[in-house]
Amino acid sequence: MKIAVTGLNNNDNPGPGVPLIRSIKEYPDFNGEFIGLHYDTLEPGIYMENLKTKSYIIPYPYQGPEALLSRLLYIHQKEKIDVIIPTLDSELYNFIHISQELDDAGIKTFLPTIENLENRSKDKLFKYCKETGIDSPITFVVNSLEQVNEVLEKLKYPVVVKGIFYEAYVCYKYDQVVSSFTRIASKWGLPIIIQEYLVGDEFNVCALGDGEGNTIGAVAMRKLFITEKGKGWAGITISDEKLIELTQRVIRTLKWRSGLELEILKSKDDGKYYLLEINSRFPAWIYLTQAAGQNLPYMLVKLAFGESVEPMSDYEIGKMFVRCSLDLISDIRTYEKLSVFGEL
Repeated sequence: MKIAVTGLNNNDNPGPGVPLIRSIKEYPDFNGEFIGLHYDTLEPGIYMENLKTKSYIIPYPYQGPEALLSRLLYIHQKEKIDVIIPTLDSELYNFIHISQELDDAGIKTFLPTIENLENRSKDKLFKYCKETGIDSPITFVVNSLEQVNEVLEKLKYPVVVKGIFYEAYVCYKYDQVVSSFTRIASKWGLPIIIQEYLVGDEFNVCALGDGEGNTIGAVAMRKLFITEKGKGWAGITISDEKLIELTQRVIRTLKWRSGLELEILKSKDDGKYYLLEINSRFPAWIYLTQAAGQNLPYMLVKLAFGESVEPMSDYEIGKMFVRCSLDLISDIRTYEKLSVFGEL
């Protein structure tokens, strides 16, 4: 079996690709190899030994689904890929758009639906939560600085300014809001999300839905250390039935298909659980789920092949992860080959 995986940018803002590969490799029955699909020649996953057998550069998401399909069919012709697992939010629309063509070529996927992505998007999440009775922070969607001024008349400082795909900043005054709005808009485009700031304990749940409303597995985690970019650098699995029940409710109401991550805050003011975000792919801490007893990435592979998968409920409490930085040593010839030929 050959599995192609994206998101191998294992830096200070890591993608899920490397830990996803590590998870599948550790499943006892797995016998296969991995193909790395990269957007940049300096992605650390390229230079990790024993992670994958081949590396290929693929077009950036902004180049559209046709360019992606052409490149993937070329790679498939050489490698005979069985499954592709995209792991980044920004690329999912393109992969969904070409999923039928990939299937016709013999490449399996198990992706969210377009409806899944639309309903959980940051600009529509507040509406979804109101319709389903799930608590969430008051949220406004803005497309201009004029709209920002109108929103700030309705919210108290601090507020959270978010991009539609990535980045979020807590702002305590107007100048910070304007600066964050401009920075995010120039990088990720419009709209911009302005959200009520809540104080409390933040939790994450990684889960897998079968597309019929059933939860195949779910693991809850509390961050122990958070970087300046807001990324969890250490975390621990916890037991909290309310977190799991909220996750199951989201998967049931959305009929979620594929992996996802929920970001949830337990308010110190009222003790309620507020849904902050639904990320439409496995998180960078996905390796912790298999360590705790739920190998969700391998279950996704089985679902991609149409196999029956029994839901999992138990996992080990108190399992920790701590990230580390390592220098990977390579040779300039490796870099040159990938830069010139786009494959390694």
